[in-house]
Amino acid sequence: MSNRISALAVKIILLSLLTVVAESMADDALTNTIHEDYYYMHDLYKYLHSHPELSLHEQKTAGRLATELREAGLEVTEGIGGYGLVALMRNGEGPTVMIRTDMDALPVEEKTGLPYASTRHHQENNGRSIPIMHACGHDIHMSVFIGTARRMAAMKDRWSGTLMMIAEPAEEKGLGARLMLEEGLFERFVRPDYNLALHVMPELPSGTVAVPSGYSFANVDSVDISVYGHGGHGAYPESARDPVVLAAQIVIALQTIVSREVSPQEAVVVTVGTIHGGEKRNVIPEHVELQLTVRSYSDETRNKVLGAIKRIAINQARSYGMPEEKLPQVYIEKQYTPAVYNDPALSERLRKHFEEILGGERVKSIRPAMAGEDFSRYGRVEPRIPSLMFRLGAADPAAYERAKQQNTSLPPLHSPLFAPPPETTIKTGIKAMTEAALLLLKKQ
Repeated sequence: MSNRISALAVKIILLSLLTVVAESMADDALTNTIHEDYYYMHDLYKYLHSHPELSLHEQKTAGRLATELREAGLEVTEGIGGYGLVALMRNGEGPTVMIRTDMDALPVEEKTGLPYASTRHHQENNGRSIPIMHACGHDIHMSVFIGTARRMAAMKDRWSGTLMMIAEPAEEKGLGARLMLEEGLFERFVRPDYNLALHVMPELPSGTVAVPSGYSFANVDSVDISVYGHGGHGAYPESARDPVVLAAQIVIALQTIVSREVSPQEAVVVTVGTIHGGEKRNVIPEHVELQLTVRSYSDETRNKVLGAIKRIAINQARSYGMPEEKLPQVYIEKQYTPAVYNDPALSERLRKHFEEILGGERVKSIRPAMAGEDFSRYGRVEPRIPSLMFRLGAADPAAYERAKQQNTSLPPLHSPLFAPPPETTIKTGIKAMTEAALLLLKKQ
C-alpha cells in the first residue's frame, strides 16, 4: 500500500513540475511574441498619439480600433454610446472577461518635442481652434488594448470562455461608461464575470505595475453654489447685503467639513475652484457664483460631505441675515463619477500572478488616487461585477531616478510635457493585461 502511495506521490510531483515548466515556457513564448510584434504596435501607437480626437469626436480613432480588432478576429459592433466599440471573441465554455480602453484626448497643446507629437487642432462651432494631445495616456491604453487582442487571438488554445473588449468614448468628460451602459452594453451583448482596465501612472517607472486593492480612484462631484445679496454702492455697505463677503464666509466654513466633520482616516477633498461676482470695484453685486469639486471614496462619506456643503451654505446665509427667499441655491450635478473599487479578492489574485510573471520588484504598492475614472460604473451594475483597474508605470526610468535623487517631479498626467517611453510601457502593459485575461479564462 505504501509503495502505491509513494508511486502516486511521485506521479503527482512530476505532473506538477511538468505543468510549471510548460507554463514557464508559455510565458517566455508570450514575451517573445510581444517583442516580435512591437514594431507593428509602435507604428500604431505613433498614429494614435499624433491623431488625437476630443471627447464625443473619436470617429477616426474608433474606426482605426475597429479595423484592428476585426483583423485580429473579433466580432465588432460600432456606435455604442457615441463612437464606442464592443468586440467579442467566443472561444468555448467559460467565463466572460471584459477589457476596457478609453479613446479621447484633451484640449492641451503638446510641448514634448517628439517627432510624432500631435499638431492637431479641434475646430469648434464658433470658429475657435483648440490644440489637442493625448496628455492622459489613452494612446498607450489603446495600444495595449489592441496588443492584448492580438495576443489573445493568437493563443486561443490556452484559454476558454468569452473575451469582451470595449473601447469607450468621452472618458475625460465622465460620460462614456454611462452612455454605453444606457445603450444596453450588458443586455445587448454579454454580461461579464470580470471587468479589467489599466491606467498609466507617471509616478511609477516604465516596466512596473501596481495593483491597489479596494478604493483606487475617487468619487468626483461637481457642486455649484449661487450666493445672493442686496446690491448697492460700495461707499454705503450698510444699505446693502454684500454677497461677496457672504461667499467668502462660506468658502472658509466649507474647510471645516474635512477638518471637523469627517474622520481623519477618511480621505476627502472640498475645493472651491472658481468664485465670480461683481463687475465694478465700487458696486456691491447682487450675487456671487461658486464652483466646487468634491472628492471622496465611500458612498457614505460622499453623502455626508455633500449634505454638509448644502447645510453650511444655507445657514451661513441665515446667520448673515438673508431672508428665506434669498438663501443660496446649491446644485449638485446628478451625473457624478463614482469611485473605482478594485475587488480585493481579484486584486490579490492578480497581484500574486504579476509578481510571478514580472518579478516581485516590478509590482509596486501605491496609495489610492483622488482623480476620477468612470470605469467604476461597469462594476456597479447590480449584481456587482468584480472589477479591477491596475496601474502601469509610465515614467522614463532614468528620469524617474533623477527626480527621486533631486526631489523633483516629473510631468504629470494632463501636462503638455507628458511623454511616457512607449516601448517598455506598451510591452509591459500587453504582458500584464494578456496574463490577467489568460489567468481568468484559464482552461480547467
